[in-house]
Amino acid sequence: MTAAPNTILSVKGLCKSYGDLKALDSVELVAYEGEFVGLLGPNGAGKTTLFQVLCGLFAPDRGQVEIFNGTYQEKSSYILNRLGVVFQTRSVDLDMSILENLRFHGRLYGMRKQRLAERIEHLASMFDLDDLIARPVRNLSGGQQRKVEIARAMINEPDLLLMDEPSAGLDTPSRSNLVRELHDLVHTKGMALLWSTHMVDEVENADRIILLSKGKVVAQNSPEAMIKSAGVENLVDAYSVLTGTAPQD
Repeated sequence: MTAAPNTILSVKGLCKSYGDLKALDSVELVAYEGEFVGLLGPNGAGKTTLFQVLCGLFAPDRGQVEIFNGTYQEKSSYILNRLGVVFQTRSVDLDMSILENLRFHGRLYGMRKQRLAERIEHLASMFDLDDLIARPVRNLSGGQQRKVEIARAMINEPDLLLMDEPSAGLDTPSRSNLVRELHDLVHTKGMALLWSTHMVDEVENADRIILLSKGKVVAQNSPEAMIKSAGVENLVDAYSVLTGTAPQD
C-alpha cells in the first residue's frame, strides 16, 4: 500500500473582503509534498490576495491557513524558514548586484560560506546568470530581474514554494524552461509548489489544478479530470466552461 503524501499546505473556509468586495469566498485547498499545483484563474479572481494571506502578509477575515501542520500564530519562524515566495510585483534590490542579493538573502536564512557559495553557483547556472553575477540588478532586463527574484526565493531550498505570476517578464523559451525545471525539482526533491497564473499552458502538466474565479474555487482536480468533468477536449476549453471567461494571453 502506498503511503499517503504529507500535507504541506491546507486552507479551510478562507474569506477576505475589502469593503464590499469579497476577494476570497470560503476558499479551500491543499498542496502535498512532491506536488506541482497550478492556481489558475483570470485576473481579478483573487489569486494575489490568496498569496498574500498564504505568506502571512494579510490576515483573513475568517478561515484558517496551516503550513507544515501549523499556523503563523503558532510557529511563524519555522514556516518562514522553509518557505520560498515569488511575488507578482518586483521585490528585488535593484542597487545590489545579483551576487549581493543572493548572499544577503541566504544569510537571512543562516547560510554561510561553502553552503551559501554552492547554492549561489547552482542557482546562477540554473537561471543562466553566471556571466551577470556581479552586475547591478538595475542594469538587467526585466526577464533577467525576474530570474534573480526566483533564484532568491529558492536560495534556502524551500519545502514549499509560492509563486505569483512567476513568468511575468520572461520570454517564451525562458518561461518554458522555468516550468520544466520546477517540475523536475518538485518531483526529485519532494518540494510542494503552488504556481499562480492566468496562462493555461503554464499549468497544463501540473499534478493538480485549482481553478479560482471571483474569489471562489470552482474546480480542483488533475488537468485530465478537469477536462473530462467539463465535457470538452482540452484544458483551454475547460477553463472557459468552468470560469465563464476566455483564457488570457
